[in-house]
Amino acid sequence: MYHSVADPADDPYRVTVSPGRLEKQLRWLRRQGLTGVSMERLLRARGEGRGARLVGLTFDDGYADFADEAVPLLRQYGFTATVFVLPGRLGGTNEWDSPGPRKPLLTEDGIRAAAGAGMEIGSHGLHHTDLTEADDALLAAETGHSRALLRTITGGEPAGFCYPYGTVDARVMEAVRAAGYTYACGISPGPLTGVFALPRVHVGEKDSATRLHLKRRLHRWRREPVPATGHPVPAPRTRRTGL
Repeated sequence: MYHSVADPADDPYRVTVSPGRLEKQLRWLRRQGLTGVSMERLLRARGEGRGARLVGLTFDDGYADFADEAVPLLRQYGFTATVFVLPGRLGGTNEWDSPGPRKPLLTEDGIRAAAGAGMEIGSHGLHHTDLTEADDALLAAETGHSRALLRTITGGEPAGFCYPYGTVDARVMEAVRAAGYTYACGISPGPLTGVFALPRVHVGEKDSATRLHLKRRLHRWRREPVPATGHPVPAPRTRRTGL
């Protein structure tokens, strides 16, 4: 689980990784015989009984630096990833992070460019709202309307959702399912863990090869295991003509 790819010096939340460190981490994956892929591809492979050497790479918040910094490095190694974007803040900034540096978010053109480079586009909601505190109307908009906006931008059917702040409960999970997504990512969803609450591990600037080895080995102990069965095989993404 990544966020911003930029200079991490002024980030009090430690969710920024430098391009140089990201390149080293991708190189480490390659040396381990692993391939970084989008979550859609990972779940499809698992649903077909494959995927042992695949690692799902995700980038939360939809920072503009994903297109500028991450995509070229991913393509250099033949990897793909999923970027979870905020269609209610297109071209805006990460106003939910305060204090902290303001960082630009992807525009419509940036999202299309990332999709055109083979990256999966998923929803992070509309505005980066804690959905466990949202009323029913806001919850429906953050899940369903964000998916509709991404469908218009990309011409495809968004498969994935990512819970802002990693917060999720049964009500929120059901809203995501009802909105038409085929999977959703959390961080440490505990007993809710499953295809609509996938656990992830944060990767940051301090994660050297040694730390990555440890995180990979400890992941199964620190997170509830995802059930081995029940993974749907997402339908292939389609594009509407005229876009």
